[in-house]
Amino acid sequence: MPQTLEQLPFSQACENNKQPILTLLIQWLNNRQHILEIGSGTGQHSVYFAKNLPHVRWQPSDQLHYLDTLQTRLNLQASPNLQQAISLDVTQQWPLLTSNVDAIFSANTLHIMSQAMVEAFFTGVGSVLVNSGSLVIYGPFNYQGQFTSDSNRQFNLWLQQNNPQSSIRDIEWICHLAQQQGLTLQEDIAMPANNRMLHFIK
Repeated sequence: MPQTLEQLPFSQACENNKQPILTLLIQWLNNRQHILEIGSGTGQHSVYFAKNLPHVRWQPSDQLHYLDTLQTRLNLQASPNLQQAISLDVTQQWPLLTSNVDAIFSANTLHIMSQAMVEAFFTGVGSVLVNSGSLVIYGPFNYQGQFTSDSNRQFNLWLQQNNPQSSIRDIEWICHLAQQQGLTLQEDIAMPANNRMLHFIK
């Protein structure tokens, strides 16, 4: 098992996008207290955002088989407000959390998930997010069934070669699923590398 930062899985994309994402999180989550991150992956976002949002409890989560390396990074780069990672599979019963979740954040997950998993994601969000809470999603999206760039089109081909159930999702479908859970899109912001930041309020 990895014991040093150099031995841990590393995402260059996380390093590239963490500051632009943080700029919006500071605006949108300045009055939030307990943030659940879904699909924390390498943990690079978790440690960076917790350090720079000291007023919140940052709760990382991911599927069970990612937790060992995720928790190793959290231990090596601990902050007082950074919680222990928890196991969360969107298609299973979501874990009971120790306090009310008034914000949920997820980056680069919905295009990896199958369609059924995306639907389960929103059902779970609706079940744990308090009224007036925020849902913030980062990643690529299509608009009116069209890719926003050639690079996204190529990325989608790569996704489907690796897993036919993965795909860049249509924003209209995402908003429909959100609305079914009482979530309304407040902001849709263009981000580097043809990604978007979506901010919903319940």
